[in-house]
Amino acid sequence: MLAMVLRDVGAPLVPEERPDPEPGPGEVRIRVDACAVCRTDLHVIDGDLPQAVYPIVPGHEVIGTVEAAGTGVGEPLPGARVGVPWLGHACGHCRYCATGRENLCNDPGFTGCTRDGGFASHLVAEAAFTVPLDPALDPFATAPLLCAGLIGWRTLRMAGEAETVGLYGFGAAAHIVAQVCRWQGRRVFALTRPGDRKAQAFARSLGADWAGDSDGPPEPLDAALVFAPDGSLVPAALRAVRKGGRVVCGGIHVSDIPAFPYDLLSGERSVRSVANLTREDARSFFGTVPRAGIVTRTRAYPLAQVNAAIAAHRRGALHGAAVLVPGGRW
Repeated sequence: MLAMVLRDVGAPLVPEERPDPEPGPGEVRIRVDACAVCRTDLHVIDGDLPQAVYPIVPGHEVIGTVEAAGTGVGEPLPGARVGVPWLGHACGHCRYCATGRENLCNDPGFTGCTRDGGFASHLVAEAAFTVPLDPALDPFATAPLLCAGLIGWRTLRMAGEAETVGLYGFGAAAHIVAQVCRWQGRRVFALTRPGDRKAQAFARSLGADWAGDSDGPPEPLDAALVFAPDGSLVPAALRAVRKGGRVVCGGIHVSDIPAFPYDLLSGERSVRSVANLTREDARSFFGTVPRAGIVTRTRAYPLAQVNAAIAAHRRGALHGAAVLVPGGRW
């Protein structure tokens, strides 16, 4: 197998030829059909996540086909199409797992962060944490849904019944969430980096009611979803929501939030964070995808060009997601 390996913080990924991995008890070996590049992969590369281990094969928006199963695996069977998301393991017995909050597990494992991920031709995953998928789905178009889609979905659900929703940072997650919002009948306001006319036009093409700079929408919001990893957007979002409004931070890592006056939080405004995802999130989201008619915007890169894909993501050159395709399927 070919794996693109991050050997240390800040290093470029390098190719390594390895034997095909053997699945252990409860695990499956998966042939990777496509793997999208996520902003969280940049945080792993930059050393922003204290739980990350090195060397590591990043990648946690994986679509693949099961090739082999270890002992004790009933599902998925070899030949099944599956997704492999960020949450790759939960202990199953801590207070959070016991109450349906495995995303807060005290002893979790994360794909492409604490265990090798999908920037490779093959990977091993815990069978119980794979996502069953329709084999007819296009793996290239589906890959971004495994994190941008799932985390966006969880973030949106935390917004409650908000009628007007502001999306701060219009990238891979927001372009999916915008489509779900429009299908649900919500009004969408897209807030981008100042002067990013291409992103604003992209948002309008997906049905946004308004798109403009992040200094503020033209009317108060019921909820603001912050996907950009910029802590200064949290006070800005609080300023934009009406009384009782919610600000939900959808990024796994955000720069420090600057001090702000209590008046921005008064009026029963609230700030929440999203931590990881659950398998229930995956079930509900992938049940929604065909009904909402979600279409992802993607750009293909051969697996060996992973560093170019990461660089494009980092400089904001992508409106949508970069998707890596192993060489034999390019």
